[in-house]
Amino acid sequence: MCLIISICLSHYFCSVKLFFLHARSRNYVSESDVCKLESVPLDFGDYHPLKPITVTESKTKKMSRKGSTSSTSSSSSSSMMDPLSSVLDGTDPLSLFAAAADPLTTPASMDGVRKKRDKDDSSALGSDFEQWSSKRGEILAKYTTTEKLSINLYMGSEKGKATTSGSAVSEKVRTRLEELDDLEEGSQKELLNLTQQDYMNRIEELNQSLKDAWSSDQKVKALKIVIQCSKLLSDTTVIQFYPSKFVLITDILDTFGKLVYERILSMCMDNRVSLSDNFSPETVNDTAKETCLNWFFKIASIRELIPRFYVEAAILKCNKFLSKTGISECLPRLTSVIRGIGDPLVAVYARAYLCRILLTETMERCKKLGNNALLLNSIMSAFRAEFIAARSMDFIGMIKECDESGFPKHLLFRSLGLNLALADPPENDHLQILNEAWKVITKLKNPQDYINCAEVWVEYTCRHFTKREVNTVLADVIKHMTPDRAFEDAYPQLQSIIQKVITYISDFSLLFSVEKFLPFLDMFQKESVRVEVCKCIMESFIKHQQESTKDPVILNALLHICKTMHDSVNALTLEDEKRLLAALINGFIKMVSFGRDFEQQLSFYVEARSMFCNLEPVLVQLIHACVAFCFITIPSLSSIFTRLNLYLHSGQVALANQCLSQADAFFKAAVSLVPEVPKMISVDGKMRPSDAFLLEFLCNFFSTLLVVPDHPEQGVLFLVRGLLNVIQDYTWEDNSDDKIRIYTNVLHLLSAMTQETYIYHVDKVDSNDTLYGGDSKFLAEISKLCETVIAQILDHLKTLGKEETLKRQSQLALYFFNTILAHGDLRNNKLNQLSVNLWNLAQKHGFADTKTMVKTLEYIKRRSKQPDMSHFTDLALRLPLQSRT
Repeated sequence: MCLIISICLSHYFCSVKLFFLHARSRNYVSESDVCKLESVPLDFGDYHPLKPITVTESKTKKMSRKGSTSSTSSSSSSSMMDPLSSVLDGTDPLSLFAAAADPLTTPASMDGVRKKRDKDDSSALGSDFEQWSSKRGEILAKYTTTEKLSINLYMGSEKGKATTSGSAVSEKVRTRLEELDDLEEGSQKELLNLTQQDYMNRIEELNQSLKDAWSSDQKVKALKIVIQCSKLLSDTTVIQFYPSKFVLITDILDTFGKLVYERILSMCMDNRVSLSDNFSPETVNDTAKETCLNWFFKIASIRELIPRFYVEAAILKCNKFLSKTGISECLPRLTSVIRGIGDPLVAVYARAYLCRILLTETMERCKKLGNNALLLNSIMSAFRAEFIAARSMDFIGMIKECDESGFPKHLLFRSLGLNLALADPPENDHLQILNEAWKVITKLKNPQDYINCAEVWVEYTCRHFTKREVNTVLADVIKHMTPDRAFEDAYPQLQSIIQKVITYISDFSLLFSVEKFLPFLDMFQKESVRVEVCKCIMESFIKHQQESTKDPVILNALLHICKTMHDSVNALTLEDEKRLLAALINGFIKMVSFGRDFEQQLSFYVEARSMFCNLEPVLVQLIHACVAFCFITIPSLSSIFTRLNLYLHSGQVALANQCLSQADAFFKAAVSLVPEVPKMISVDGKMRPSDAFLLEFLCNFFSTLLVVPDHPEQGVLFLVRGLLNVIQDYTWEDNSDDKIRIYTNVLHLLSAMTQETYIYHVDKVDSNDTLYGGDSKFLAEISKLCETVIAQILDHLKTLGKEETLKRQSQLALYFFNTILAHGDLRNNKLNQLSVNLWNLAQKHGFADTKTMVKTLEYIKRRSKQPDMSHFTDLALRLPLQSRT
């Protein structure tokens, strides 16, 4: 078999001389036009697809039984209809789904009720109060458990049914009281060994049952459910889950309270006109008042303390229908009721639930109490920052009156400062707040107490004041933390101060004009901490510096900071850390520009190269920035592929600037470096074969050599010949075909060199197509070079005739075939025959990639239909497809 292949390949070799003498002539412009997608002119008239469409909805029609609506829409900006409106029929499906799925949905008049209710809530609490909905998610996520849980259900009889409307009021009350008694005296069912998710699912089922009972006019059943749920709050068996249980149960209580309030409010409507926002009890009709009293009487009859407390607190807002002072009168009583709860945890959460309904009175009570510092601190820690910031001066007044012995004032000012870092106080109070706080902070003798407060108030200073005030604060910090090297125990706080300063002062010319900023940096004596601070500053500079700079203040300061980072690199520094430091320094180098003052620019680069010599990526960046460093610095780099690519890139830059002799020198240096490429290189800490990287580099190199003009004293294609000699002498892996793939790519290059006009050029540089003008001697030299390269390819195909390498032979034969197909003139009979032989060799032993060969054959058939391509028809008939055995 090997003899047959050898004879076969010898026959191929006879056709080699004809191969590139008959290279296909290329018209790159026409080929590019053929590959372009067909363009079709569009006439939109007055309509443009990117023009915004304004949709105006008409009045919505009545809802059908299925809950669907229909509406019409028109565009005020164009005659085109909104495509979403046509699909959705002008109706938002999510709104419809919510309306259809929510059993609490009432007629349209209830929308006004809800809006009024929301408005009342916001006006009572204030816009700066944090809604409970934003807190509940955090609690549910934080307080979880893997322990088993249980639920006690009190199952009453089914005697309680809604009475007829004609029954007397007293009869109603008596019947419903009996139902409540039945509930409390009924049988008890306990669900054991519930997981947390099972427990939450069961609570959700109770919540849904509450809504279903209410919508079906089973008000007593709804109350039973609420009482059941309230009783669950007396169980503290799994303490770590109790906060989440509290959230789940109070969700049901909140739902019940809203249902009752909206029910009574709907009864106050006269001729479908709702009450005003600030209604008085006198405007409430007797029916609504009677219903409201009925609810309170029913709740008062609940025997157990905990459910009675929670259910009354849930409908506390309904007191508005009975008396102007109803809520304020009930709160002290409910507060006293909590004293009867024996379990301290249950009592605390009962108070927490009550605090959700009263808020501003907490501060008033805090003012009246003695030794109230701890309570005041709890308020500032628990309430929303906007709520605290809006009352900053009030809190400062209360802090000043606190007793120092019970709870230090500086901790109170720290808590206040934490809130003011998140929300802004009234603008007129900014300076007074800072002065009052700093009077206390600066008098602190203990360095740790001082820095804990100063760290917080630095952010407030940066948010609201100029560099003068920031400089004053930094000076005060230096004054307090320098004696006895107190700063050594406060590095985290000092780092935090630096981070806050650079966050709010992003203009680095302004930042470095703060007199005490650099002295502040000198307090970071520990190298690891100092480097982290420098990294933080450089990250901020790269993020915020939009334009290049030549400000000497900025340059000197940042060179010092970058030098600190660079000098921290040693033999133990991780590669990731080196890359990060180098990226930060390179980011700085890229932002430095002296414009047309090349002497200053060069001076900066020279200084940078001397300062950052231990980080190769920085040296690479400087090589890209300054061509003068190329020959000096590239040989000093350790990564050989970095050196190869830099030589190639430098040669390309020199060529683009018409520096032909320098370009030749760079390319020669790259050629001479190729033999030094090791077989294995380190990539991301792992040793990998270098063949693939070398193949990629050489392909890029050949692409560049197409436009490099020959040196007048070096002969034709001297760089190509030199590179081919190096490739020939390079020791390749035995099981690698990369050498032959490189040779095949060389044929692509030589084919492009035979064209009258090359596919691309370098501006103002005459390539060989211009220099030789298609001279026959030049083409003959290319032909000889082709013969040598193809001989190498065929010899390699011959060596792959062994059984274990037949698959590689098949792949390379097809690869060579495609090269001839793309670059050869197949109207030449011998060249045509060579391609057919390679096709047959590719699939001879059953290792061919059938899918690729099918697509290739389809391509040949398409080409045969183009003008002057009829010879492809004959070629297609001569290329059989063999099925795999």
